[in-house]
Amino acid sequence: MTHEEIDEIFARPTPGALEALKGLEGDVMLLGVAGKMGLSTALMLRRAFDELGKKNGIYGVSRFSDAATRERLEGYGVRTIRADLIERDEVEALPECPNVLFLAGHKFGAGSQPDLSWAMNAVVPAYVAEHYKRSRIVAFSTGCVYPFVPVDSSGSTEEDEIGPVGDYANSCVGRERIFTYFSRKHGTPVALFRLNYAIDLRYGVLVDIAQKVLAGEPVDVSTGYVNIIWQGDAIARSLQCFEHAVSPPFVINVTGPEVLKVRDLAARFGEIFGKTPEITGTESETAWLSNPAKSIDLFGPLTVSVDEMIHKVADHLRNGGPVLDKPTHFESRSGKF
Repeated sequence: MTHEEIDEIFARPTPGALEALKGLEGDVMLLGVAGKMGLSTALMLRRAFDELGKKNGIYGVSRFSDAATRERLEGYGVRTIRADLIERDEVEALPECPNVLFLAGHKFGAGSQPDLSWAMNAVVPAYVAEHYKRSRIVAFSTGCVYPFVPVDSSGSTEEDEIGPVGDYANSCVGRERIFTYFSRKHGTPVALFRLNYAIDLRYGVLVDIAQKVLAGEPVDVSTGYVNIIWQGDAIARSLQCFEHAVSPPFVINVTGPEVLKVRDLAARFGEIFGKTPEITGTESETAWLSNPAKSIDLFGPLTVSVDEMIHKVADHLRNGGPVLDKPTHFESRSGKF
């Protein structure tokens, strides 16, 4: 299966996304469109608008270091704009747009370049929030803004106190605070989309675990419990957030409802691959876990189950499918990625 075919899988609009987009007026601007989720998000929007018979335009902004990604987006009917969001004047030169999806950010390498993480995750949002103060904004965030919670809990809710660990998580709190400040200042409707562990066939927690089992490498269970969600479901829910954006911002946890044990996931992949997983470490009593009850109540059940995700990832790796070589480092408890 090629990268193009995989991106197509995650770009199928859910009924919930179609219903939400039915009433969305105006064009949509995707900032950070060349990231891991951007291309499929743009394609899901295009497919949904076409299916609904709507003429809304889609803009995709990125530095586009990979020319092929830009060509693919243009082929889908996305109007691409080359811009470096860290440069204020380049943000200010972007066209106005009534709907903005903020996908940009910096995670991997935050341990060695914390200054870059803070610039991308807190300074760039200030440029964007000021420039698009008359727009509706859905901004991607992360469940890492919460502290570790007991593994026998139902996870952090949107009403719980945040408690970030490490520069990456703290800079993501900075992103949320900046969007909140400008939302209050200008009355900009904003939704903060706290996502936990989206699953692609090429990367994600399940890929991390499955690759280690397949290669006979040890699976670290120090952070022994996780939440996951199929990336297509995550994308659909981000689009559904447009109709919930308000000032001050609407905050939503987006992940699957199950608290999954890493040791059990390794065992499942072991059964599928005919291998005995090697386990290292001991499960801690706490983990980064989010409670998605609010999003499930608003957006309905997920379309892809945990068991389906496991089998899809296993089949993909067993068949030699492409991966992105971007481990999540979910096992990290220091907040360094």
